[in-house]
Amino acid sequence: MAFSARVSRDVMASINVTPLVDVLLVLLIIFMISSPVITHKAGMDLPQASKTFTEPSTPIHLAIHADGAMYWNDTPVSQDQLNMQLSIAAAQSNPPALEIDAADGVAYQAVAQVLADAKAQGLAKIDMLGAR
Repeated sequence: MAFSARVSRDVMASINVTPLVDVLLVLLIIFMISSPVITHKAGMDLPQASKTFTEPSTPIHLAIHADGAMYWNDTPVSQDQLNMQLSIAAAQSNPPALEIDAADGVAYQAVAQVLADAKAQGLAKIDMLGAR
C-alpha cells in the first residue's frame, strides 16, 4: 500500500453557507411573528381644528424702575392704578400677556407683589423680560 506523503497546499475557496442559512431562517421567523404586531392599527381621537381664529391681543408692557416707579405701556401708574388696570385686562375675552421688565436695581418685593397681584386678578400669561 502506498500512501502519499504529499500534502496539498492549495487554498480551499468554498464558503460554508450552512450557518448563514440558519441565521437567515431565524430572522425570517422573527419577522413573520413580529409583522402582524407592527401593522396593528391603533385608534386615536385627535382634536379637530376649529374654524374660528382669534387675533392675539397685544401684550402689556409693565416696566418697574429701580426706584420702584411702575410704567404701564410707558404711562406712569401707582399700585392702586396697577391693580385696576390688571383687573380690566383680566376681564377681557382674550386676556393679553403681561410683560414685566424689571430694572437691575429693583427690590425683589416690588416684583413679587406685581406677580402676586397679576395672578390674583386672573392673568395667566406673564413674561419676564431680560436685559436688552
